[in-house]
Amino acid sequence: MSYQRFFEDAVDTLRRERRYRTFAEIERAADRFPHAVWHTPDGPRDIVIWCSNDYLGMGCHEAVVEAMCATARKAGAGAGGTRNISGNSHAVVELERELADLHGKEAGLVFTSGYVSNQTGISTLARLIPDCLVLSDALNHNSMIEGVRQAGRDKQVFRHNDLAHLEELLKAAGDRPKLIVFESVYSMDGDVAPIGAICDLAKKYDAMTYLDEVHAVGMYGPRGGGIAERDGVMHRVDVIEGTLGKAFGVVGGYITGKAAVMDAVRSYAPGFIFTTALPPAVAAAAAASVRHLKASAGERTRQHAQVAKVKAALDAAGLPQMVTDTHIVPVMVGDATLCKAASDLLLNEHGIYIQPINYPTVPRGTERLRITPGPFHDDALVARLADALVDVWTRLGLAFVTRAEAAE
Repeated sequence: MSYQRFFEDAVDTLRRERRYRTFAEIERAADRFPHAVWHTPDGPRDIVIWCSNDYLGMGCHEAVVEAMCATARKAGAGAGGTRNISGNSHAVVELERELADLHGKEAGLVFTSGYVSNQTGISTLARLIPDCLVLSDALNHNSMIEGVRQAGRDKQVFRHNDLAHLEELLKAAGDRPKLIVFESVYSMDGDVAPIGAICDLAKKYDAMTYLDEVHAVGMYGPRGGGIAERDGVMHRVDVIEGTLGKAFGVVGGYITGKAAVMDAVRSYAPGFIFTTALPPAVAAAAAASVRHLKASAGERTRQHAQVAKVKAALDAAGLPQMVTDTHIVPVMVGDATLCKAASDLLLNEHGIYIQPINYPTVPRGTERLRITPGPFHDDALVARLADALVDVWTRLGLAFVTRAEAAE
């Protein structure tokens, strides 16, 4: 029996469906971000990254890097084990305090990634609630979907941001316990959930709420607490989840909420109990980033300004961007092959790195380039990006948007 053939066939299927992914070998330049070095067979090339989830460049911030280096010199490179055995470092405990304070909650709990915090957080919460019905937004991230699935509880999927549909499902559920799981900023379309209105429904029908703020923490609100902080409803959400790997620029995930809820997850979640803890150096770097963004609005202000400039430049060029109220700038292609071709041309011909977003991340026919401008994308880089996209669109015969179409 050829076991290898099973795996070759699986990969060949992805190629036939135009879903096979390739990765560029990139080395970020901490002193020049968003510039980076692309390692090619012909040697290194300078490129500019336009699709990073390090939204504010905090992964290269001097205070964050120094916190990591100083702690590694003091405590070593690794965690020493799980939190239950020998990995419950002072740095991790301090980080959890910072995160609880960020979201105005009693306690926080750190995981090894944002994916794990959703997957194990949601599944554990739902399992601990007898006869729980989970109501999940249709566009929730895969990590949330996996958390719901692994909970093994009844579930209902409500249409994306559809309050009427959510209320219909809540009403039909009656008096049984209910958990609503949803995101604040949806990362592919860049739209925002009506958090306050969802909390109204949760109160009306006695449901618990779980909010993923992964693409909003650090980015919105006076202290970077996310969309819930910006909208003044943070105190109304039962559990707020976030990541340390995007706007905070490091790695890891977390949940925050009532102390009793965090303690229960800590005590029952396999994805917490049986995995090595975050190294102290990573936790210290993340805490430094969180502290900085609580006090500094400069990064957010600059980023919002550059996002607006990118949107205006693409609009002026007639490029088909999806309108959003957030920092996510999707430029629509609508074909997997052309989307990959556009990405390749941008990288090879213009030194601009934007990964193609294809199925299953987005539905077929909605393939796109997802641009995430940051505070260090200066005006010259914005102009260069627009010119490069116009060149690529022209060479590939992709459709431009007329002024009349853009106004509709």
